[in-house]
Amino acid sequence: MSQATLSLSRARYSLGPWARIAGLTVCALLTLGPVIWTVSTSLRTPADSFNLPPQIVPTHPSTAAYHGVFDQIDVWLLALNSTLVTALIAVGQMVTAGLAGYAFARLDFRFKRPLFGLVLATMMVPLQVTIVPVFLVLKSMSLTDTLLGLIIPAFPTAFGTFLMRQYFLGMPKDLGEAAMLDGAGPWRIFRSVYAPLATPGLAIVGVLAFNYHWNEFFRPLILETSGQNYTLPLGLVSLQGNLGTGSISVVLAGVVLSMLPAVGVFLVGQRPLREGITSAGVNR
Repeated sequence: MSQATLSLSRARYSLGPWARIAGLTVCALLTLGPVIWTVSTSLRTPADSFNLPPQIVPTHPSTAAYHGVFDQIDVWLLALNSTLVTALIAVGQMVTAGLAGYAFARLDFRFKRPLFGLVLATMMVPLQVTIVPVFLVLKSMSLTDTLLGLIIPAFPTAFGTFLMRQYFLGMPKDLGEAAMLDGAGPWRIFRSVYAPLATPGLAIVGVLAFNYHWNEFFRPLILETSGQNYTLPLGLVSLQGNLGTGSISVVLAGVVLSMLPAVGVFLVGQRPLREGITSAGVNR
């Protein structure tokens, strides 16, 4: 290898990490830019919201917009409804995904493959297609305009079932066979052997379900009509009247408040989420 080729390869090697860091920095700025602008604008006065050029750091930070949010909507009631709905949905999806994933991965029964294919096919059906039949079923059960009407239909999860099936397939069969020799049945094998090992995978399902349904808007818009049953994203719609008066800071303050619980859940669940993804990749 010539000296010039050796120098060029060394230069490429030395520039490689810096190029990756620069690329990741640009991607981070593009991702966090809207969030930073939202938080910054929520701390400005209405008169400073439309300054050009916009100032990332407010010259006179003010929390008046946040007080305006609490004055205009019942944030605590909306947050309580959202917390109740999303927490129960997350727990319900963890249970149903764990049971269904284990059944499709470890149990033998007729039509297992066609049924699993049917479950995956539901992922391709948009929510807007099924909302009318779901609404009619809930109406016949007197569950429209109730929080249960939001919670119960969201328990089944095709993606969670697929994820947990792949997770259980990556686990050794010897563990279940050893428990079976000791006289354990399918339910005992799942509860005592496989379920504890699948905790990271279930954490993935729970965190993703919470973040998705915390920000859900379409289903509550269709199924809820009483303000006392509104979730936080639906209740924030009433703040849009501030746009007509130029108080965009009040609207964005509501957006920031709605982001905080989801960010907190993600930060708390980041470690099990990372461990679950890593262990699933190692098992496969």
